[in-house]
Amino acid sequence: MEKNPVLFGEVLFDCFDDGSRVLGGAPFNVAWHLQAFGYEPLLISRVGDDPMGRQIRDTMSHWGMTTAGLQKDSAHPTGEVRVSLQDGQPTFDILADRAYDHIHGDAIPPMEPALIYQGTLGLRQLGSATAFEDLLKRHQAPVFLDVNLRPPWWSRALVEQQLDHSRWVKINDAELETMVEGDEELRTKARTLMTRHALELLIVTAGSKGAFALDGSAEILEVEPSAKVPVVDTVGAGDAFASVCIAGLLREWPLPRILERAQDFASLLVGQRGAILDNAASYRSLAERWEIA
Repeated sequence: MEKNPVLFGEVLFDCFDDGSRVLGGAPFNVAWHLQAFGYEPLLISRVGDDPMGRQIRDTMSHWGMTTAGLQKDSAHPTGEVRVSLQDGQPTFDILADRAYDHIHGDAIPPMEPALIYQGTLGLRQLGSATAFEDLLKRHQAPVFLDVNLRPPWWSRALVEQQLDHSRWVKINDAELETMVEGDEELRTKARTLMTRHALELLIVTAGSKGAFALDGSAEILEVEPSAKVPVVDTVGAGDAFASVCIAGLLREWPLPRILERAQDFASLLVGQRGAILDNAASYRSLAERWEIA
């Protein structure tokens, strides 16, 4: 069986103030990008037996993604987030008790993961958290954790536990400040988090300031946006960054190359509304430039 990236967690609709609605959810967004880059991901999630759930399934199929890991729930509705934008920065009202909170471990299809991606939101309720723990017990693939601290849907104890079973972690600067308290400089806090959880790689994103990363060496690698880009909204920029990090880890790119390409793709995303591109040509152009087409 071919090894592919497996992504576990939420798929939902981001609903904006102007009435527009776009597909979202960090695991879905990352899976969408990876599919376009040719990695054939398996998304494990759950949607309602409702129009939004059917739209998700149809959209994935149209994009060429497998729906083998997409469960259908007749008791809980499809995930939904109300997004408000102020100066391009989003605030989120994440609706409770949605289908993705009730992923069933016994409905997950057979697989051989190259890596397992998880966010923090998708494990906010016991049902999906239990299914994920079962998944980790059955498969010893390395875990890529994408930290998304969305109040009130996270707890320090749960995130600490997730960090402990992860090899690679992406976190933004504000989340790092939250997880490592004190007056130390941000890079010192990054070293603290990495040591505390025995991480192999820690990537810290900082919006318009770019990103930096630490691996097993003591050196900190940094990347900045190559040019000023017009910002429409930043929803999904971190997911775009994570998707290229995963692509690079699977291809064993050098870390500076991973950071540079992840930053370029994230900069492209912030110039449009929504968290994904529906133009396959944009992905093909990047894939050809990166020699992964």
